[in-house]
This record gives sequence, C-alpha cells and structure tokens, in this order.
Amino acid sequence: MPAEFIKIYPQNPDERRIRQVVDCLRNGGLVIYPTDTVYGLGCDIYNSRAVERIARIKGIKPQKNDFSFICYDLSHIADFARVDTAAFKIMKKVLPGPYTFILEATSNVPKLLNTNKKSVGIRIPDNMIPRLIVKELGNPIVTTSIKDEDEIIEYSTDPELIYEKFQHQVDMVVDGGYGGNVASTIVKADNDGFEIIREGLGDISIFL
Repeated sequence: MPAEFIKIYPQNPDERRIRQVVDCLRNGGLVIYPTDTVYGLGCDIYNSRAVERIARIKGIKPQKNDFSFICYDLSHIADFARVDTAAFKIMKKVLPGPYTFILEATSNVPKLLNTNKKSVGIRIPDNMIPRLIVKELGNPIVTTSIKDEDEIIEYSTDPELIYEKFQHQVDMVVDGGYGGNVASTIVKADNDGFEIIREGLGDISIFL
C-alpha cells in the first residue's frame, strides 16, 4: 500500500495533521518530513524495528547507523547526551537552527539504537512541523537526510518527487513545501571544544 501524502503548512501547522503523523510514528511507521534544511526520514526512537527499516533504506547495518535525534527543545537533551556548560551556552544561542551537534551519548542511546556508538547527534530544526511532531509524540525521533542519486543535486527538494520515489518504502510523506538542498552544519562538541565535521547551512563563525 502506498504511503499517505499529507500537506502541513510550516507557518501554522494543523494540530489534527500533526496528530496523524504522531499516530503513524506510534504504530511503528516511517515518515518523511521537512526540516529547516533538507527533507528527513524518521521514526520513533523507541521502535527498533522502525530503526532497522530506515537502516535498510539507507543500505547500512543498524549497528553502524549515524542517525541523529530531532528534539523539540533543549530540555530533554540530558536524557540522551552529556553536555558541558560551554556547549550548552552555544547550543542555546544557535538552536533552533540548521546545526547537528555530536555529543557524548548517555547509556540510554546504545540500547535505543542497538549500537556501540559513544556519541549521538542532536538536532532542533528551525521548523515547527518536526518540532511539534516530537512535542506531541513525547520523545525525540530518529532522523536521517533524504539523499538523491543525482550526482549534481545531492538532496531532493520537491515533496511530490520525494513521494514518488519513496511511496512504497515509507508510511507517510509530509509535504511542508519545497525543502532546501544544503544540509545542516555538523559540530562535534566535547571537552576539547568544538570541531566542525561538516560545513552546511549553519554559520560556523561562532565556533572559530
């Protein structure tokens, strides 16, 4: 059965449609949704079968995943990552925004993602659609970017074309308008300070 395709406006997300997405996630569904950068593919962090399905779509072993968590705000980050004061201050300044912070994972994370990884990526996108989904769900969602096979265009931006490509692999595609084609800036934050892993949409000057 093909995925559902639903329209949600980022400026004024419809609560009923947000709940529709959350119901899909609670039932183990995979959802494609907009962020403040590129479109993402995600599931409930507590559903290991759904995480395995995402790994299959990405063509990787679940244990080797480098998925990040989308959070509503900074209030629950301590459940999943250890953040020192310097990192927290910077995160407070730039989030919500187009950054992924790689932080030391708490002991919860390996159990959730069935991995030995000692770090976790945290995203708080500046887009109310994924943030309200997470808020309604009550916990973060796993996220990974939707890539395009095109050598020139790295990320798919048109939700209708994304639906065409993934309608038989996922359970729902949220049309939140055209996405961007520049991914988030990835910043590793630890006791040694900040390291730019990938320069993306987020301004790196604050870390230099």
